[in-house]
Amino acid sequence: MSPWFSFHLADFAFSFLSILFEGIPFLLLGSLLSGAIDAFLPATAITRFLPKNPNAAIALSGLLGAVIPMCECGSVVVIRRFIRKGLPVSCAVTYMLGAPIVSPIVALSTFAAFRGQSPWVMTSLRLVLGYGIAVLVGFVVQHIPHARLLQEKVIASLPRRSRPAFRISAPAADESEVDLESGEGMKAKFFRAIQSAATDFLDVAFFFVVGASIAAVFNTAVNQQLIQPLATSPVLSILAMMGLAFTLALCSSTDAFIAASLTAFPFAAKLAFLVFGPVFDIKLFFLYGAVFRRWFVVALLLGLFVLIAVICSRIAVLNL
Repeated sequence: MSPWFSFHLADFAFSFLSILFEGIPFLLLGSLLSGAIDAFLPATAITRFLPKNPNAAIALSGLLGAVIPMCECGSVVVIRRFIRKGLPVSCAVTYMLGAPIVSPIVALSTFAAFRGQSPWVMTSLRLVLGYGIAVLVGFVVQHIPHARLLQEKVIASLPRRSRPAFRISAPAADESEVDLESGEGMKAKFFRAIQSAATDFLDVAFFFVVGASIAAVFNTAVNQQLIQPLATSPVLSILAMMGLAFTLALCSSTDAFIAASLTAFPFAAKLAFLVFGPVFDIKLFFLYGAVFRRWFVVALLLGLFVLIAVICSRIAVLNL
């Protein structure tokens, strides 16, 4: 009987470096865009493009990731600033969940990672499901008073005029932010963009390297016969991949390379990995808690897990 674990450094190195070299360019590109957005995009700019109709504003917020791409870590920081500027919480949550998936960088990286594995289908389904789920959550959040959703310190930072009801037009920025946006020179903004990009890259690269290492060990050292019962069961494979996405906490611009490398698992399970991971993982559990009350974070975790598992289970029936 073959051992369940057999590690060979050469095999591991080949698998690890293959995943790493494929994903790093997309991680770098995403970090540079994130830095540019942080330095050059005023926090009030997003509110000027949203329609006054609440439902239309939520629907459009789910697409903002295509214009303002942001990884899941950065989106939590950004939406806190947007909420303080008067952006409705429902729109902020929709952008927060949609941006890490509905992004040109994510689309390109997913397509590149799944070459030879139905790349058009995987990329399209990932973007469509990511957008639809983000908008659905936004519609639900719209009917919950933001005093029940937000942490006390976030509520205390809200402009008084934006606290009672829905508001699209942003209030005037406070003096420190006005000075930052109007008084900072182009050279200073450029260096701030580089600094922000470098910080994002180093923070996220750690999680990507860990994820690539685990995937490489899984592919080369673990006896694949042992996971066949798990991988061949549609429901169990989906649940397992969603649990893996939660644990690995990868960046959405590189997670497709990890998912594509897990060849033992079926298409629907990989799709569940790619949709659930960017909207909720172990690091996001703590990041969300900095903005939202704990009950909402837990409800969001359970709701997203069940919803994505059910959708991907139905897709599994199609045998894509």
